[in-house]
Amino acid sequence: MKRWPLITSFVLFIALCVSAAYWAMQLFKPPVRSVAAPPQTAQTAPKLDAAAALLGGHSTSDVAGNYQLRGVVVSSNPADSVAILAANGKPARAIRTHAEAMPGVTVEEVHSRYVLLSEGGVIKRVELPEIAKRR
Repeated sequence: MKRWPLITSFVLFIALCVSAAYWAMQLFKPPVRSVAAPPQTAQTAPKLDAAAALLGGHSTSDVAGNYQLRGVVVSSNPADSVAILAANGKPARAIRTHAEAMPGVTVEEVHSRYVLLSEGGVIKRVELPEIAKRR
């Protein structure tokens, strides 16, 4: 029984340390920062041609068979975009949008992965080869 005052003093000292630590943490707590949600990115609508191909349909544009797309230069102004096309086994030429690739065939649109050609009013799509897409 001689140790009760010593044990009591030790327990009270520990309680005082815990209380002082708690109140010190409350006093010196950094201000609460608001949590902001990440900005929402605009999601592009899926292409209907891709969905049609998945469900057994066909795309609305034909694929031009006698043209090879060797490269594209896409500009922020669509009229300044250039397609590098080879037609009927001839050497490739750089052709601007709305210019004639061959008589009766004009380049309608230039995209990063394909070009749309108008041949007699029919829109045809020419894809970039897989090797060029990886670059």
